[in-house]
Amino acid sequence: MLKALRRLAAFCLCITIGLGLVSPSHVQAAGVKAEDLSVIKRQASAFEATKSRLPELARLVSAKDWTFTRNLIHGPMQEVGREMLYINQRLDKSDRKKADKVARSLKEAMADLDEAARLQDFSRMQKSYSAVAAGFDAYSDLIPAEAFS
Repeated sequence: MLKALRRLAAFCLCITIGLGLVSPSHVQAAGVKAEDLSVIKRQASAFEATKSRLPELARLVSAKDWTFTRNLIHGPMQEVGREMLYINQRLDKSDRKKADKVARSLKEAMADLDEAARLQDFSRMQKSYSAVAAGFDAYSDLIPAEAFS
C-alpha cells in the first residue's frame, strides 16, 4: 500500500511539474544585439518545442516505459543541447557563465534519466525526471523575453 502511495505521489509530482512549465517567466535581454536576438529567437523556439514534450516524458516515466523513455530522449529531445549552445553563444557575456552551468546541468540530468531507463531503475528515473523538468524551467528563465515576441 505504501509503495502504491509513493508511486501515486511521484506521478502527481511529475504532472504538476510538467504543467507548471507551460508558462515560464523570462528575463529581459540586457545588451543582446539584434542579430544575436534573431538567432536566440530561432533556437528558443526549438528549445520550447522540446520542452513541450515534458508531459509526455512524465507519462512514460510514470508508466515505467523504459524503451520509449529512451527513444524520446534520443529522438525528439536530443537536439536540446545544441539549441542551448547556440543560445548561450549569443547571450550577453555577463549571462553566459550561468547559462552554460544550467545547460550542463540539464544535459547531465537527461543523461542520468537515460541511464536510469537503461538500467530500469524506477526510483532513479523519477528523481532524474524531476531534475530534467527543473533544468528546463531554469534554462527557460535565462532566455530573454524578447525571444518570444
